[in-house]
Amino acid sequence: MFVLTIDQKGSRRHGDKVPELLEALAGVATVLPFERSVGDEVQAALGDPAAVVEAAMRVLRLKEWYVGIGVGRADLPLPASSREASGSAFVAAREAVEAAKKAGDRVPLRVRTGPADAGTGTDAGDWASASEAVLVLVGDVVRSRSEAEWRVLDALHAAPGVAQKEIAGHLGITPQAVSRAIRRSGRHEERHGRQAAELLLSQIVGGGR
Repeated sequence: MFVLTIDQKGSRRHGDKVPELLEALAGVATVLPFERSVGDEVQAALGDPAAVVEAAMRVLRLKEWYVGIGVGRADLPLPASSREASGSAFVAAREAVEAAKKAGDRVPLRVRTGPADAGTGTDAGDWASASEAVLVLVGDVVRSRSEAEWRVLDALHAAPGVAQKEIAGHLGITPQAVSRAIRRSGRHEERHGRQAAELLLSQIVGGGR
């Protein structure tokens, strides 16, 4: 089980951004849905590494949140709400988000695991460190994009398979500008980085097999 605990930066200065975050996370596959857990914190339980990576990148794009990813067991039977859930994955997510708050100017994402006897395998810590390193690198790419680059990437995502020339016409820019935005955005690097992160996260729950 993966648990994401996400805490807002400077909520007293910037106001409550939880509704905006929940909207950004809509559609991500979960076991227990994203919801406000307490104050300006959001939590969910997930079963798919790809969904974990997708959620983490959506959050980092907003640049206003600390991201903690915990991997471990969840006590059964699962309740309807993550607020009522318990288990080593939830403890690990709490430790991860607290560690993320100490990241300074670096990407505020950390990955932690429950104890080895919680089903995460004897090498879980090593896999967690590796997955964190990749997620931080990919997250840095995502956080560094300009609004212009996001406009192009969002248009491509909304119309998969559409030619760049058509995207350019829709956005009112040249095909060359679309090509430059894609190149500068690190889109291809992000795609491969996501795949690597998914593989590494799957190794944690798979015991490194």
